[in-house]
Amino acid sequence: MKLLYAPASPYSSKVRMAAHFAGIDLEPVLTNTGALPAELVDNNPLGKIPTLVTDEGQAVYDSRAIMQFLDRTGGKRLYPRNAAKRTDAEVLEALCDGLCDCLLVIVYERRHRPEEKVHQDWIDMQWAKVTRTLDHLENNLPRITKTPNGGHLALAAATGYLALRFDEQWERGRPKLKRWSAKFASSFPELDALRPKA
Repeated sequence: MKLLYAPASPYSSKVRMAAHFAGIDLEPVLTNTGALPAELVDNNPLGKIPTLVTDEGQAVYDSRAIMQFLDRTGGKRLYPRNAAKRTDAEVLEALCDGLCDCLLVIVYERRHRPEEKVHQDWIDMQWAKVTRTLDHLENNLPRITKTPNGGHLALAAATGYLALRFDEQWERGRPKLKRWSAKFASSFPELDALRPKA
């Protein structure tokens, strides 16, 4: 199977960590979404990453759909069997993905607009969502267990993206979240290596 991805993408990072943990061998295909390569847009009309292409040629996207696919096909489950615990993991994943959505809006606003056209009020509104989410996570962190779930992986990808693009802007006043990220890295070094990178 192929995974069309970018190393800085937190969604790609989450999926790559999940595949590694589940024992699924994916061929990573470095993909520049701005170039709209045929392999991407022919498989995903949205032109977004990550996009998984199975051996049978089926395209699976977005990251949460890929996570559910990997959960069904891998050697290890990515979500708890217990319904309540599974819901907790899925809600945590949704929260962390939403956090990354806000962070990417900020990055794109600054990267793709001329400086005089950057809409600071829009950035401030997104950062308020980020702040609320980080404060919520600081007070409601999941326990790191021997078996990470999809929520853990989404949180690890999100904190990895924060460290990459917003270093020293998110840790202040959130010692528990900072320790959680460090503990994930030391507990799962092989997964930590797949966190977002420039």
